[in-house]
Amino acid sequence: MESRNILEVVSLKKVFKVGKFLNAKEILAVNNVSFKVQKKEVLGLVGESGSGKTTIARIIAKQYDPDGGKILFNQNDVTNNLKKNELKKYRKDVQYIFQDPFSSLNDFYSIGQLVERPLIVNRMAIKKARKDTVLKTLEICGLKPAQRYIDCSPYELSGGQRQRVGIARALISKPKILLADEPTSMLDASIRIDIMNVLLNVNNEEELAMIYITHDLAGAHYVCDQIAVLYSGSIVEIGNSSEVINKPKHPYTQLLKMAAPKPELGLKPETIPTNGEMVDLSNIPEGCPFYPRCPHVKDVCKREKPILKKVENDILVSCWMYK
Repeated sequence: MESRNILEVVSLKKVFKVGKFLNAKEILAVNNVSFKVQKKEVLGLVGESGSGKTTIARIIAKQYDPDGGKILFNQNDVTNNLKKNELKKYRKDVQYIFQDPFSSLNDFYSIGQLVERPLIVNRMAIKKARKDTVLKTLEICGLKPAQRYIDCSPYELSGGQRQRVGIARALISKPKILLADEPTSMLDASIRIDIMNVLLNVNNEEELAMIYITHDLAGAHYVCDQIAVLYSGSIVEIGNSSEVINKPKHPYTQLLKMAAPKPELGLKPETIPTNGEMVDLSNIPEGCPFYPRCPHVKDVCKREKPILKKVENDILVSCWMYK
């Protein structure tokens, strides 16, 4: 039976070295992370800054090499040592949407040239057909009529329009999976939902898988089928989006939900009963990395790190509250 998994990440690890010589420190940015993404599925990676979300995406995109674990794409091991033509094909199939639409588009080129470039690099269409493909892709991403935008420079567009161009540039090479790295965090709140809808439409119409990176639980709930919550480089909870959001099991997920602004409270977050700041990634304590902040900490939390285990409705949680 053919696997439905387009991407499988197994025990992924990444360590960064910061500083020089005797003062150098090792930052454990990603620690034993595993997950699967099925065809047409949207997986959300959720957590605070420094939780490892973007590092995982950049490893998958081949911007970083992992220090452990493996990556399977269409059941093929693509972790290391890809030949030049294999790497080019992989990067065509796995496209990145950047967080900042202002720095990710070069103002020296027109919108048409920026979106057309992947077609040229991947030799996907003859010159006569490329313009029509660019126009069609811009319209799929909500830039209508596309002819109005094709000769513009990026600096002539708003942030939301520029992000649509970034999505079009990623989409035009017909990828199998999109890596959307906080694609709405630099935009006004009023247009974030528009960009989310563009991504959902692309996911449905083009039958793409997607990894959606965000610190916003509400946004993840709106966009994602599955959610993986990360803390200090490790997944602490993963499962169906509605289950994770509506019935969070891990204390960290519960704190993230409490921190989200609530309309019924005048958009003010609840008071969070936590004990400190995020752990120093160069000096992660033994046991559960969340225990210094956890309101439910036990002695065992300080000695042993819990493993992910199924607790309810296929939700996996890494916490000693669930033995």
